[in-house]
Amino acid sequence: MAASLGDDRTAGVYHQGGRLVVAVTDEGAAEVVRNAGGTPQVVAHSAAELETAHSRLDELAGIPNTSWGVDPSINQVSVKIYDGVSPADHARIERVAADHGDAVRLERRSGDLEHTAYAMRGGLGIVSDDYMCSAGFNVQNDSGEKFMLTAGHCTIGGNDTWYRYSGTIKLGSVVDWSFEPGDWAVIDYTNPDVSPYGTIQYKDGSEGQITHSRWVSDNEKVKRVGTVSQDLDGMVLDPSVTVNFEDGATLYNMIETSLCVRHGDSGGAMFTGTTALGINSGGNYADQPCGNTDAQPDRVSFYHPVQDVLNKQHLKVY
Repeated sequence: MAASLGDDRTAGVYHQGGRLVVAVTDEGAAEVVRNAGGTPQVVAHSAAELETAHSRLDELAGIPNTSWGVDPSINQVSVKIYDGVSPADHARIERVAADHGDAVRLERRSGDLEHTAYAMRGGLGIVSDDYMCSAGFNVQNDSGEKFMLTAGHCTIGGNDTWYRYSGTIKLGSVVDWSFEPGDWAVIDYTNPDVSPYGTIQYKDGSEGQITHSRWVSDNEKVKRVGTVSQDLDGMVLDPSVTVNFEDGATLYNMIETSLCVRHGDSGGAMFTGTTALGINSGGNYADQPCGNTDAQPDRVSFYHPVQDVLNKQHLKVY
């Protein structure tokens, strides 16, 4: 009924006293609803008007500890402002609300708005027995069970249970790993309070979605994130090399890139666009600043191919 009358003559549908009420803006629309056996309620603001106010408020999206939405039962856009909103942000919301008169209702609420699950993304720090590495890509099996990829050398020495570096939240346990000839590990998310997202996180807090995986191509442009540093301007120098590290470890079929890395970035994600490519194993000058390939032409780093792990473990990105 509301759809047939249109957004300019109705303002939503809601339950009241066991009845389904259709909010309308004029008596003609109310009569149509009554004749159809429904319960009308004449209101001041149409659905179109309320959605306009909602859209204006959405231009302020990103202000922490706030929420807003059209509430048909009160015929207003209900804006809730919780603790922690700065005076400046409060004023921004009030200015938008004032433009729409009594179509917008402001309410103060107590408490902070928090996720009940702990988010986990590629590039964030992970720790086990004070050993710090980086999360690579979040992946899943055909049943939808979630896992994390990181570097295999991070798990040497019995580092089986891993925690998020920020907040020391338990993530899960290692279910398989390899170091020599490759360098990869799979961690099963066993904490139901952790939400593994199919994204990587940049140092400024923004995210990038990962939707595909493949083998690398020689000379293609690539990027990298890790918990200590990131390098978003590099290229594949060789898609399959044998690497002999200073500790005597020899790794085969690794990807060599011009990206720089630092200690703690091991396990981090190497990618291009939305495509997963590699898991960081190490590089040279890892104790020196890192952040721009062009300014550091003698820096290199090495990665285990993501596609190799996914094929062996019957996993996929999402």
